[in-house]
Amino acid sequence: MVKIVLVGYMAVGKSTVGKIVAEKLKIAFVDLDENIEKNENLSISEIFANHGEIYFRKKEHLELKKWLENPNSLVIATGGGTPCYANNHLLLNGDGITSFYLKASIPVLYERLLSESNKRPLVTGKTEEELKEFIAKHLFDRSYFYHQATHNVSVDGKTSQAVAEEILQLLN
Repeated sequence: MVKIVLVGYMAVGKSTVGKIVAEKLKIAFVDLDENIEKNENLSISEIFANHGEIYFRKKEHLELKKWLENPNSLVIATGGGTPCYANNHLLLNGDGITSFYLKASIPVLYERLLSESNKRPLVTGKTEEELKEFIAKHLFDRSYFYHQATHNVSVDGKTSQAVAEEILQLLN
């Protein structure tokens, strides 16, 4: 049983890269956010709006634990905040778990989030300047948790395929 866990800020490509890695390894892929949305029958934005962030973080923790305890080999893409709450960062390097921090620079994150801010409840409604400041502060706050991952992989200037290949090389 092998668990490959991808962590990192929103819009770094965890889901896209995770699907590629899972396909190459011929194992299942799990997107925590998608599973939570399916279980709750609500989008992440709706969960935040209807129940609040604390409710969401509790669901997220239970979902992460469920998949880490699953007997099958999996690639798991976490949400951007997953390792930062409920001591989830302590679960990133357990037996049979290899975790990867997909790291992007502030300018890359800004460009990616600018175009999809309406889909992401934590950045919805922010001006361009507010978005830059938010990303910088958030990354600083979350950096400790992200760096608990087994490996750091920079995504700047790389295709999702190239990032996936780098992860596969680090697994060997």
